[in-house]
Amino acid sequence: MPKAIKKRIAKKISGELEVKDKLASWKDTIKERKKTALRYGAIILIAIIAISGFLFYNYTSKKKARMLEYEAYKIYQNIYQTQPINRDERYKKALDMFKKSYDTRKSPSALLYIAGCYYELGRYDESMETLKDFTQRYSNEERFIPLAYEKLAMIYVKKSDTKEAMKALEALYNLKGDIYKDVALIEYARLLEKEGKTEEAKKKYKELSERFPNSPFSDEAKAKLTEKKEG
Repeated sequence: MPKAIKKRIAKKISGELEVKDKLASWKDTIKERKKTALRYGAIILIAIIAISGFLFYNYTSKKKARMLEYEAYKIYQNIYQTQPINRDERYKKALDMFKKSYDTRKSPSALLYIAGCYYELGRYDESMETLKDFTQRYSNEERFIPLAYEKLAMIYVKKSDTKEAMKALEALYNLKGDIYKDVALIEYARLLEKEGKTEEAKKKYKELSERFPNSPFSDEAKAKLTEKKEG
């Protein structure tokens, strides 16, 4: 009998130790899981703070850029101005504000107006480079890209670079949709005439008058065609 009692006691002690070991293991596991949860929680919290900060910055910068661009636009168009300002100073002031707007937040309209300011100030090389930058950055901006190519062609005409002017007009003509195609045709025809290429110019005038009868350049095109026939 005494031996049996010792065996039961040994088994009991062994069982208690096993339970204690399991409890200790569970506690360690729970601690590790808590640590992991805290780490993930901290990462999520940091991500939330970062995203919130980005969204707030994005909103405030966008708002600031729009305000600057609107003020620059008013100066550029010379509207709602309380004090008179001479032409060059007006475009210089508008240019400065459009640049600040664009630096705050990139915008196709602001960049196009920057090019416009340079053009009005006679700084054609800077306007040209800005427009080239525009055509690369915002080639999918259907509202503005035709204006960029038209202005680019005008600059090349002023610089007496007929070849590059024609390239710009071809790019304008080949854009999606018909907007400004009549402009491309009339300007291209005028350049051809200056180079003495009357037959090629005639084809452009004819296309313009037939495809765009309601264009403000249609009468000029028809007159040129009649003039050639009479000649």
